Amino acid sequence: MAPGEQTARDSREEVPSPRMRRGACPTLLEPMQTGDGLLARLRPAGGILSIQQFIQLAEAAHRHGNGILEITARGSLQIRGLGPQTVQPLAADLDAAGISVPAGPVIELSPLHGIAPDEIGNPAEIEALLRDKLAAELLSPMLAPKLSILIDGGSNCGLAAVAGDIRVTAVSAGVWQVAINGDGRTALPLLIGSADQAVRAVGDLLRLLISLGRHKRCRDVEGARLLSAFPAMELMKRARAPAFQDPLVGTFTLADGAAVLGLRPRFGQVRASDLVAFLGSAKAFGATQVRPSPGHIFLLAELTCRSAMLIAQMASRYGLSTDRHDPSAHIATCAGAGACASGHYHTKAHAERLVSIAPELLDGSMVVHLSGCAKGCAHPQPTLSIVGAQDGYHLILNGKASDAPDAQIASGDIDSAIEELARLIKNERHAGESAAACLRRVGKGDVTRALRQG
Repeated sequence: MAPGEQTARDSREEVPSPRMRRGACPTLLEPMQTGDGLLARLRPAGGILSIQQFIQLAEAAHRHGNGILEITARGSLQIRGLGPQTVQPLAADLDAAGISVPAGPVIELSPLHGIAPDEIGNPAEIEALLRDKLAAELLSPMLAPKLSILIDGGSNCGLAAVAGDIRVTAVSAGVWQVAINGDGRTALPLLIGSADQAVRAVGDLLRLLISLGRHKRCRDVEGARLLSAFPAMELMKRARAPAFQDPLVGTFTLADGAAVLGLRPRFGQVRASDLVAFLGSAKAFGATQVRPSPGHIFLLAELTCRSAMLIAQMASRYGLSTDRHDPSAHIATCAGAGACASGHYHTKAHAERLVSIAPELLDGSMVVHLSGCAKGCAHPQPTLSIVGAQDGYHLILNGKASDAPDAQIASGDIDSAIEELARLIKNERHAGESAAACLRRVGKGDVTRALRQG
């Protein structure tokens, strides 16, 4: 067992902290108190599980939690409904399954690393170097819990659309770029060099963050300090990032003829019992490998095209979608009331109603954010947000959940308000115009007036 792994043996010396500080991340050893018990979040080393390991993980979630398993927007796994007495048995079961969960900052890899036909470099090799060369730095308690390290192999199915503190991206054979604080287009480049040079640069960054004080992020580093540590950055240009791709939902054929099937649990959540049954059937059809991935999805890799087709046909029976045009994919929901102590309404139930009563909002031009409270955990970027409040709902037409509302809606009027908003788009939209463009053109004033009149 490698140093720094979160294991059952470690957890016997740990006591779960029921209340975590603001900005902390729940982990296997330090779960977070929520409205439905303790929540543990984990990401396996290398980002890959065997299908048998995923079955065992789902069985453990059913046995020790409330039977709800989630895949986050960044591709981490969450087990809900744990109790203080079940955290250690859960860790023991995952340990027995051979699931390695490294401690320290999350290291995210391209979802198709090692098998993407257009991959330039293998992120798994960089992760192994980071964990070998920078073990002490990665385990420093001074690092921010939410610090993220992304390793992108440079393929079109990589992590260009995912923002991170530190990005290591393959730009040509044997050559990697290190950049900070952004996605593939916006991150600030610091260095281009070999794999060893990239790893040393990440180490320099981690030590710089540690020297600045507890829980600093790359955005907190002054430009002069960066320039002193990375003098070549003055001459650096941003690498040309691949075009942002939609999440990998559906069947994809690789260069060697093998198939990958991407599946999205409805609103990122699935019952562990359903997942166990589905994975058992998928295993019978030859599935061997699972890759949790950004966009609330998981990939079944190493399939034949026929087995991918057969597995896709049965997926919907278990609450899983293989439709990349599924309207529900354009809704971001938090856990909501009942599952979160801060939630003012049942977000997932409202999401189901939204799909049926307001399809005009779900054309893919924007995300509709259903947030149980003003924290906005499910979607930090500005968008159309419906936020739970003590006095009902706050509607924010293009902003974050914490922004001042454009309209306040009484508790019993939310469905009619959503229907009125959908009707306005249907009546006002020009030919070829998206829902988001229509709302921008009509303007907040006219939209809020229409809602009041409706």
